[in-house]
Amino acid sequence: MTEGAGAGSQGELVMRVLSALLREDVAGLRSAGGLVHRADGAWWRRPYGDGRSFLLPVAVDGFQCAYAARLPLLVEEGEEGGDTAPVRHGTCDAILAALRVLADPRDLDGFDAFAEECRRASAALRVHTAVRDEAVARLTEHHGADLTGWSGPSGALAYDTLAAHLDHPVYPTARGRSGLGEPELRAYAPETHPRFALRWLAVPGDAVTGAFPDRWPSPAALGLPELDRTHVALPVHPLTAGAPLEEALRATGLTGRAVLAGRAHTDVVPTLSMRTVALVAEPSLHIKLPLPIATLGLLNRRTIKPGTLVDGAAGQRLIERVLAREPRFRGTVLHADETVYAHAGHELLAALFRRHPDGLQDSAVVPMAALQAEAPGGRLVVDHLADRFYGGDLLALLDSCLALLFDWQTTLFGYGIALESHQQNISLVLDRPHDGRTRLRLLLKDNDGPRVNGVRLNERLGDEAPGPGDFADPRIFGTSDQPVLDLFTTITVHLCAGAYAFGLARQGRAPLAVLLRLVRDRLAEAAERLGTGAGEPGAVLRARVLDAPYLPVKAMVTAGTLLTKERSGATDINKHYTSGPNYLLRAGPPA
Repeated sequence: MTEGAGAGSQGELVMRVLSALLREDVAGLRSAGGLVHRADGAWWRRPYGDGRSFLLPVAVDGFQCAYAARLPLLVEEGEEGGDTAPVRHGTCDAILAALRVLADPRDLDGFDAFAEECRRASAALRVHTAVRDEAVARLTEHHGADLTGWSGPSGALAYDTLAAHLDHPVYPTARGRSGLGEPELRAYAPETHPRFALRWLAVPGDAVTGAFPDRWPSPAALGLPELDRTHVALPVHPLTAGAPLEEALRATGLTGRAVLAGRAHTDVVPTLSMRTVALVAEPSLHIKLPLPIATLGLLNRRTIKPGTLVDGAAGQRLIERVLAREPRFRGTVLHADETVYAHAGHELLAALFRRHPDGLQDSAVVPMAALQAEAPGGRLVVDHLADRFYGGDLLALLDSCLALLFDWQTTLFGYGIALESHQQNISLVLDRPHDGRTRLRLLLKDNDGPRVNGVRLNERLGDEAPGPGDFADPRIFGTSDQPVLDLFTTITVHLCAGAYAFGLARQGRAPLAVLLRLVRDRLAEAAERLGTGAGEPGAVLRARVLDAPYLPVKAMVTAGTLLTKERSGATDINKHYTSGPNYLLRAGPPA
């Protein structure tokens, strides 16, 4: 989430799409093209036969790609000196229709799908603009106008709403959600900070695997007393009730055995994830529920495969083993509990019951995704936090955050572990305990998609090390550093560090060189602690992250929508990569 809430516009959506197509080298746009200079600036030219070419106005960028679009425009030119006048394409529809001539015929459906995705993002952007004032009014009503009162798990939900009005750092059309129109966005999306009641499915107890939280609603409480002894209550998101739920019941043979309660029960508020909701009466308890929609790519469905519930709990246990061996993190790295879940053998009949740790009520709990969001009154969230906890020194806040973040994540790398702990999955916990000094902690969640180098893990944990059999997803475990490095770089370095260096520089908070130097220095210090001998983790991080000429970059549009898995070769939509220049090298040698 790299720009303030007021930055979203249709023109910026077009530029984000163009930049993503260039970055991911869609149809050879980057690899078969080159830079040309004209009177008004730099252009990227992609020839495609018979003297014809596409030209994209670009500017030097460096965050995951050397260049990015500087205008919402793609120009199509004929042979130089010919009679055909240039054609200017200024909408996503027109741009993608033009670029179809570069696509393999097998990929044309993907181009059409991405064009529809752009239309959904455009429509969602209009909704977000329309509801912004309404959302701020709701936040003020529920949490107060002063951010110093936004504390604990309840206050975190307010920050989630602010974060929802930002664009994703990488995926250009993240605002769009397949299958949802304006009424559904207004009723259930975090952008509006709505409250709604869950639907409930009474499922035969023998058809359910897992457990439920204490004080859980019974079928009788839902108006189904006759099922109280034989069934359990599985929560269902209102968007799933209806045809998607009926299909899931048919697929599992539960039609006629499971009963959807007629009454809604338990008020909730959506988190930034949307499919995860927090109980209004108990905001420290979140329920992750499957939704029959896709976000961040047509293939990126927001259902919950039962195996991911197993993997999330196994991932948590692995992190707890590391914490037990690394006592310096016990007071500074906190973790939500994700060991309680239930499912009925289908990706739409599942729920994760995530509970946040106690003792956060007097702390500011701020998802990293919200740091660059615009708070009520117009200032950025990060400015408010810097004023409140660091005497107005934003660099001191960022320094503290990066130092702890890199210390923790590189420690995990030393065990052969990388987490998919992006901006949405890490919160800063800030408070002033009794001594009056600022305390910064990290709160982590969502461990179902790590990557593990089993060789390093076994060396560090020995008999305590879990194996591939402890996880449902066979892609989690490997025998080399590469998948771990890819995840560490694209998530921790790009999304949780580099995105803030470039974003805060664009916001005028500090020069880019200063911010990049801070990122590099803190990462270098953390790597040094791991040892720099041949093959040691610190040496690997220095050679393949700090000093590498290129770094892996997510290719999410390609894997998520434009290409089928057979065409892209992606084994995981969220872990499919291209490469980009290493912006850490721009920080120069140590001062």
